[in-house]
Amino acid sequence: MELLRRCAYARAGLMGNPSDGYHGKTLSVVLRNFRAEVVLYEWEDVEIVLTQEDRVRFRSVKELVRDVDLHGYYGGIRLVKATIKKFVDFCRDRFPLHDRNFSIRYETSIPRQVGLAGSSAIIVATLRALMDFYAVSLPLDVQPSLVLSVEREELGIAAGLQDRVVQVYGGLVHMDFSREAMVQKYGLLCGRYEPLDPALLPPLYVAYSEEAGEPTEVFHNNLRARYEQGEAQVVEAMRQFARLAQEARDALVARQPARLAPLINRNFDLRRAICRLPAAHIRMIEVARSVGASAKFAGSGGAIIGTCESEAMFDALVRELRPLGCRVFRPEIT
Repeated sequence: MELLRRCAYARAGLMGNPSDGYHGKTLSVVLRNFRAEVVLYEWEDVEIVLTQEDRVRFRSVKELVRDVDLHGYYGGIRLVKATIKKFVDFCRDRFPLHDRNFSIRYETSIPRQVGLAGSSAIIVATLRALMDFYAVSLPLDVQPSLVLSVEREELGIAAGLQDRVVQVYGGLVHMDFSREAMVQKYGLLCGRYEPLDPALLPPLYVAYSEEAGEPTEVFHNNLRARYEQGEAQVVEAMRQFARLAQEARDALVARQPARLAPLINRNFDLRRAICRLPAAHIRMIEVARSVGASAKFAGSGGAIIGTCESEAMFDALVRELRPLGCRVFRPEIT
């Protein structure tokens, strides 16, 4: 029996986010510390198997309420199902698909709703398994756009391309989503993506607190509306986010990693200026900066990333962020 195992990793936005959905530029890394894995094998029917992540049984109503508060109402099954549907629609009239059926299941170690792109990782892993099962080959730059269409068109999730690009390419990627850079391929809009050597990066850390998480759509839906209404402060902020990402990319290519820390701090300060952020998320940033580290959101909130110059500073981060319920770790990028 053919058994396929395909995975995708968590990610952290290092610079420029959240401008990826607003014609901006970003710089992102994968976090191989956490991953989503999909297992697919030929089966008599098409079957999507429930996993531990899709909880339908609880020890009490209080546990059910806590689970909904932390993770929302939706598990990964909807992501897998939507990916299959979108893949079949996309391949129609483009790629012939055989008629064999399959069973598919997923599992993930990515912390949920803390801005580490757990949902898109499940979709990327599912897409990889489907492509291999049906022997469909798509260019790398097209795959993130297909993944995004699953979320936007099938599930109504407001998101940008950043997460999907770095999860498809891996490592460290600079991305340009400006109107000039965007081109259409296979009926999908694709940006200009530049993989960079992760060895160019200074020492980094990531910290997250599941207690402080929230769904990404809570953040993006409000910002999207303000941007589309032409709110001047938001539109200008997106231009500045893009400039910060370009500066960070240029600093790394010039082998000047020390320039990254102030750019990271400016990225968060700009975000704070245009958004009402949860106090718990702001506190994580403030505590990290108090020990000398730079800090910004890794995604929509609940996780932060920054530079951390020494092991003594890293130990201080662990010690000071622990009372906030945070786990601190060094990212594994390659």
